[in-house]
Amino acid sequence: MRFAGSFTTRLSVVAVLGFQTHLTAQQRYLPIDVENGSRLYRSNCFACHGPEGNSIPGVDFRRGLFKRVSDDDDLLRVIANGVPGTAMPPTAINDSGRFALVAYIRSMSESAKGSGDVVRGRALFEGKGGCLACHRVNGKGSRLGPDLSEVGAVRNAPYLERSVVAPAESILPEHRFVRAVTREGSVIVGRRLNEDTHSIQLIDQDEQLRSLLKSELREYTLLTTTTMPSYQDKFSPAELADLVTYLLSLRGLESQ
Repeated sequence: MRFAGSFTTRLSVVAVLGFQTHLTAQQRYLPIDVENGSRLYRSNCFACHGPEGNSIPGVDFRRGLFKRVSDDDDLLRVIANGVPGTAMPPTAINDSGRFALVAYIRSMSESAKGSGDVVRGRALFEGKGGCLACHRVNGKGSRLGPDLSEVGAVRNAPYLERSVVAPAESILPEHRFVRAVTREGSVIVGRRLNEDTHSIQLIDQDEQLRSLLKSELREYTLLTTTTMPSYQDKFSPAELADLVTYLLSLRGLESQ
């Protein structure tokens, strides 16, 4: 059910009905609802629930997982009243604000599914993109780059899209490559896996696991660049949406 008219009018109808009208996950919200909710989320919910909505055990907004919520009516009530006996307090905002928060929280789940086609995205990943040359998915592909078998469970659509079109901006410290030179002059380049004060473990460009003692190295450099190319000009917007949707579908055992 979608209420016509202004945002305030729609909220008034919901309030008059005592939240008995089921605003299920199928409810479609206007962009202004989501935008307002995004601002309220950052100021009221971010500290506990985190940017991805999954910082509370058993709750994951991106996956639509809640402890005490089965529909939007329940979500509105939890926002308004909190959960007695837990760290979830009542949210001190008006009815319009609570409605906007529901809109944003629901949008998090929708964006986690992507707007493209999984099958086409997989074909691009394995074909035109050549991604298996560096990445591994469910036992298939290379170990040179990070394993992406569960990337959809830990990353959202905007992050994944940015990592494809501007990989240098989103590379994580644990995924950086290193360049090591032994006392004998041998050069070893690979992706860092583990490191402590005395040693470093990496996977080299031949996909071999290497363990090096720092005391035996003449030179050791953490590379600030990435070997992953930008796909900004290689994929059309539609293809990029398909690829991101495929990546979002990768959730380990859950996606098989």
